Amino acid sequence: MTTTTTSPRGTAPPARPGHRVSVLRIRLRTSVVLTLASIAGLAMFFWPLFAPPQPAAMAHSADAPLLFIIAMPVLLAVVLAEMSSGGIDPKVLALLGVLSAVNAGLRPLGAGTAGIETVFFLLVLAGRVFGPGFGFVLGAVSLFASALLTAGVGPWLPFQMVSSAWIGLGAGLLPKRVTGRAEIAMLAGYGVFSAYFFCFIMNMWFWPFTAGIGTQLSFDPGASVAENLHTFVLFTLTTSTFGWDTGRAITNLVTGPAVLAVLRRASRRAAFETPVSFTPRLPGPRAGA
Repeated sequence: MTTTTTSPRGTAPPARPGHRVSVLRIRLRTSVVLTLASIAGLAMFFWPLFAPPQPAAMAHSADAPLLFIIAMPVLLAVVLAEMSSGGIDPKVLALLGVLSAVNAGLRPLGAGTAGIETVFFLLVLAGRVFGPGFGFVLGAVSLFASALLTAGVGPWLPFQMVSSAWIGLGAGLLPKRVTGRAEIAMLAGYGVFSAYFFCFIMNMWFWPFTAGIGTQLSFDPGASVAENLHTFVLFTLTTSTFGWDTGRAITNLVTGPAVLAVLRRASRRAAFETPVSFTPRLPGPRAGA
């Protein structure tokens, strides 16, 4: 009979400062699928800028948003299935469930109040500590779970899930060697960027169809890409940047260092990188001998 051991006292050796563990590894094939899916996702967000409906096709111009609403969940499901095809360690699965539940529980505490958002700071830090693959999956699952909890299920949900998954992925791809105060500053800057990025790309999802017709902030099918982008930036600045987005950015700034330390401690205790070894167990005396 054999027994499984991880370290002399069952704990992992202490991790060096700034250490990142890729608990959900992205293989080469997964990277290709993820890249292609991200390109397709960006196309679903920005297609009106590059392929505005022509006069002959105006009668069917409303079909495209519906098609993308159906296609986006399928695209996301393909990526998540590919990322989990190599198997997920039970510890990773448990950690994913816990952090997704925490994020789902935190979201109702902030969303809708001056733009304060309590989801993305944990997503950014978890992506940093546990790697890009974990960050991608956590972003998608967290937004799905929080939508179920807050009755926020709608056609926007797949787009929110993909955008949040990109944020977690980007956090995991930040430079590994940055440590100490420089790391905190880097994560704070990325947190601010992610706050504005999320709203920017989510505004693009609905702006061409809901900003009205003939106003100074409306999408113009006959305008160039540069002109429509200029109008869209004005729309975003006017409707959300100085209010909702800034509240989300401030939340990401002030909640980082303590949570980062907690996640790193959880990573060390879980011993994700500790190799598993098998040692023989000496046979003992038989019962009744």
